[in-house]
Amino acid sequence: MSASKSDSHMQGRVIWITGASSGIGKALTRQLVQHNQVIATARSEDKLAQLQAEMPQLKIIPADVTQPDQLAAAAQQIETDFGHLDLLIANAGHCEYLDVRQFDSALVRRMMEVNFMGFIHTLEVALPLLRRSRYPQLAAMSSSSVYAGLPRAEAYSASKAAITQFMESLAADLRPEGFSLSVIHPGFVDTDLTRNNNFPMPLIMAPDQAASRIIRGLARQRFNIDFPKGLTWTLRFLKTIPYVLRHRITASMSRNTQHES
Repeated sequence: MSASKSDSHMQGRVIWITGASSGIGKALTRQLVQHNQVIATARSEDKLAQLQAEMPQLKIIPADVTQPDQLAAAAQQIETDFGHLDLLIANAGHCEYLDVRQFDSALVRRMMEVNFMGFIHTLEVALPLLRRSRYPQLAAMSSSSVYAGLPRAEAYSASKAAITQFMESLAADLRPEGFSLSVIHPGFVDTDLTRNNNFPMPLIMAPDQAASRIIRGLARQRFNIDFPKGLTWTLRFLKTIPYVLRHRITASMSRNTQHES
């Protein structure tokens, strides 16, 4: 796709963004609303109202992605107002780290419910609306952590890896219908969540930078939208080396992380 066609592909579209009230979702909303009709969804009505005050053309629909009934109501509102969706960016998610010294299965369940099942619930109500688009597009927020077994990320990485693998299979089923699919694997982004991290975050970037990378990847209809390359390539390489060496490296990272806790 040429640059001009890429630019036009991200204009005049009906776009639904979940997790739109903060971080990458908020940055995506600000950039995409300039040339599209954007529907912003998040749990916080107050934060969404603040966004709408900043961008009056924005459509806001509060909903919790772990609550299918709320998402069904949101989809019904989108159908009433717009009749279809051109692009879903399933961005809503959360991060909690697991301490294996005090193993907590409830934490693991939360990560799967919010990150993976939240995506599934959103997809379920969005697919009928996307099928009404001439050029339906679906994007799901995963993480670069899926490329390597990083310390304390067991639950978070598993929930994101489930999204990545689900999208791989979904592509086989939806591409014959004319869908474009993208899985987003960002590195560290400066958000409220990552500011709580107590370990080094190499190549961390601002939310606006991350949003620009994502929009460029969506415009070019890339399946894997990975950034920054320096981090994602390193993690992918780590996955290819023998497990004995790989686990020594990640174990040393784990010791450093525990020491800082």
